[in-house]
Amino acid sequence: MKHNTIAMSVAMAASLMLAAPAMAGEHGHGGHEGAHASHGPVSDKVIADQRKALARNTKGKGFGPQSPRDIDAVDGRNQRIFGAAPAYTQMNLCNIHFHKNAEHRAKDFSIYAGNGDGHGYQSGYRYDTALLSKAELAPTRHKICDSAHSTLRPGDTIEVHYVHTTAQVKPGPTLGSCLSDAIKNPQLRVETQVYVLVNDKHALDFGELTRYGKAKSGLYQAFNIPDNTGTPVQYAGSTTGPGYNEKGSPFQVTWSVRPHVAKVNIETVGQWCKKNDFNEDHAHGVRNLVKNPDLLSKISR
Repeated sequence: MKHNTIAMSVAMAASLMLAAPAMAGEHGHGGHEGAHASHGPVSDKVIADQRKALARNTKGKGFGPQSPRDIDAVDGRNQRIFGAAPAYTQMNLCNIHFHKNAEHRAKDFSIYAGNGDGHGYQSGYRYDTALLSKAELAPTRHKICDSAHSTLRPGDTIEVHYVHTTAQVKPGPTLGSCLSDAIKNPQLRVETQVYVLVNDKHALDFGELTRYGKAKSGLYQAFNIPDNTGTPVQYAGSTTGPGYNEKGSPFQVTWSVRPHVAKVNIETVGQWCKKNDFNEDHAHGVRNLVKNPDLLSKISR
């Protein structure tokens, strides 16, 4: 799931680390993550080496369960335990961002997009475009959420992260918005929905899907997170992003991943990229799917 005393130093360091995992994870640093950025898809060996580095750099270190994962696979043997975050309706929405291709894997988004460039782009999992109509796949007349790394097109899959916190905050850019001066170690929850982009004005409106405000409870809430895309799979994990392909994420996150996709009008995603309260203007890269059982929690059905 975009920025005196020893205790104060640790808190400040944690704040800085959490402030920008989306950005750090998106671009990655060191190892294979940056070495092949401009040479097209990397080999299977590069991904295998990243997985070996992750195993080596986390073994015996006490890292908690990691993300993303295959939500249809329930096994895991990570021994770190932390309490599940409250329901998102009892927390503050603090950030919304999305990744091109799904970071998680499930039956509905199980087609591997490929190894990508080695640091998060053109990898991940996608929906089967053979299930879409010719009209839904018709090209747009202009670029959507364009960046140096990717441009969104009809048929693309995105994974949206609605990040929530127990801290008293106002939603904003980066995961740093999930912290406050009063609480440096809040509980975090990511409500996750995978969407497929279609060229259809009658499909869902991304502006509505990300609309938020203060609820009667006084908490900031995203009002239109889909509730018809299957029972969410909840599990204990971590922050994501390709910056963690070769190292463990130290942040504990309760994930709630919906197993079915929803169709969204690609033009409305483009409008959101032009202006939103989260300063998001393009899709983030994805972290390699975590397969090492020592880095996965057990999912309770």
